[in-house]
Amino acid sequence: MKSHTGHLPRGKRIEIWFQDEARIGQKNGVVRQWAKRGTRPRQPADQRYVNAWLFGAICLAGGKAAGLVLPFTGTASMQLHIDEISYSVARGAHAVVLLDRASWHTTAKLGLPRNISLIFLPSRAPELNLVENVCQFRRANWLANTVFDDMDHIINAACNGWNNLVAFPDTIRSIGFRIWAHKGQT
Repeated sequence: MKSHTGHLPRGKRIEIWFQDEARIGQKNGVVRQWAKRGTRPRQPADQRYVNAWLFGAICLAGGKAAGLVLPFTGTASMQLHIDEISYSVARGAHAVVLLDRASWHTTAKLGLPRNISLIFLPSRAPELNLVENVCQFRRANWLANTVFDDMDHIINAACNGWNNLVAFPDTIRSIGFRIWAHKGQT
């Protein structure tokens, strides 16, 4: 399927958004931690498999973000996220959303709001999706080294991590900054 860019409006301000989703669950990452020299601190590790999905999108120029944490992924989840991004686009602007080629991104079953166009990134090129760096930062700072009790704990932690990030627009801009992503934006 090709990009859904046939309806780019003329004369409207364009917002560039980057979108991706990340699994968050009981198989959580472990990151480095401070410890007294010569000691080996314990780090928790969970062997269970319950997980949720964070659908996240960022607009670097505005330092904006739109995210949903859901217990499932697929076309219905993506539709909810596209609608959330649409709601976050500035009034009178049009969003171009860059995203990977997951099957629920490329399906013709998605109903695109009038203020959104999709552009699919090349396959196997995660370095082009700036939200990947934001997800790594959020995971390392608010989710790593955590053992979750159940799905509610996972969803609450994922929401708290996302909300912590969204509270700092300059952090979003800093983590995702690439000259090519800002060129031509004011």
